[in-house]
Amino acid sequence: MAISCIGGTNMSIDHSQGPLTGIRVVDMSVMISGPLAGMTLADQGAEVIKVESPGLGDMMRYLGSQKNGITGIYALHNRGKKSLVVDLKKPEGTEVLRSLVATADVLIQNFRPGAVERLGFGYEDVKAINPNIVYVSIAGFGADGPSSNRRVYDNVIQAASGLASVQTDPATGKPAIFKHLICDKVTAYTVAQAITAALFARERGAGGQHITISMLDAAIAFTWPDCAMDVALLDEDALRTATISSAYSAMEFKDGYATSSVVTQSEFEGYCAALGVPEVPQDERFKDREARAINAAALKEIVQHQLATISVHEFLEGALIHDVPASGLNTLATVIDDPQVIHNETFFIREHPQAGTMREVRNAPRFKGTPTTTQPPAPAMGAHSDEIVSSLGLDAAALRAAAIIF
Repeated sequence: MAISCIGGTNMSIDHSQGPLTGIRVVDMSVMISGPLAGMTLADQGAEVIKVESPGLGDMMRYLGSQKNGITGIYALHNRGKKSLVVDLKKPEGTEVLRSLVATADVLIQNFRPGAVERLGFGYEDVKAINPNIVYVSIAGFGADGPSSNRRVYDNVIQAASGLASVQTDPATGKPAIFKHLICDKVTAYTVAQAITAALFARERGAGGQHITISMLDAAIAFTWPDCAMDVALLDEDALRTATISSAYSAMEFKDGYATSSVVTQSEFEGYCAALGVPEVPQDERFKDREARAINAAALKEIVQHQLATISVHEFLEGALIHDVPASGLNTLATVIDDPQVIHNETFFIREHPQAGTMREVRNAPRFKGTPTTTQPPAPAMGAHSDEIVSSLGLDAAALRAAAIIF
């Protein structure tokens, strides 16, 4: 589904639909862990106001591919928000923000521990203004403790959390870093879920509260349920096996790559049939899981030989016939044309007023009772400053003339 959103940077934002309609979020965060959480809430109907300082603002505005001053990474983490640029080094600027947080339901910040307190907007400061606010503090390693003041980026948390070790190549023993910002993103989605839980609790009379979350904890919690299926069992007499995903790999056929997963006996039989060796499951060496484990090297040799003789298409056709879980390997360039992705309307294309034509991904949950709408593109810096301060009963022209807002 393609839509067009052509217009000026101060675009009208419709928050009349979605499960979070009526919720106002002050997003003081930068980079990804906070902004993506805020965008998720905006996609679900919340009014999200991105607060930045004059000058640099959010560094994501300047990193990576860009057009007319809008980078892809900024645009893909900040759609549906309003932008307020205010100088918090000036007393008049702090008063603007104090007036704003008094009207808010949620505040998100991911400054290093202690920084926001020095600005006068720590949890206790904000609670004094707005006791019912849900205040979220995101940190790299934690709000306190021996590593709390260390500067972090995603790859650092991948290493510290054990996530990178899961990617260790068994042939070389070398761990690997995921080539995407997985810890930032899982933190953001964890934050979004925690906020909705806190809002639900507030609705039931619990009042506002302070939520603290570290990227380290989020990454470990994300990794542990499957990757730690062995190490979670502490008794020495536990029967040890490899983790389920340790066998995952890309299979190289004569013309490309695919992957498949075989758990049950029927899946193994179908897998062999799809490879063109339906007789293999009748071989005593491979008749059941235990036999296959003992003769894994021999089975691998047979499989490798077959992979070199058939195409990805031939294997996938066979896998479909025999009900074997399998897929070819899409790239970011080919996934957009996947028939199921097209059917799901996962992507949409529209015009950003500065960055031009963009392809974006819809918010994954589809709400049938409170349907969401596609929110406007990520805003230019200060695109809504006048609108926001005016709605607070403040003189936007005077504040702009005094270089308090921008």
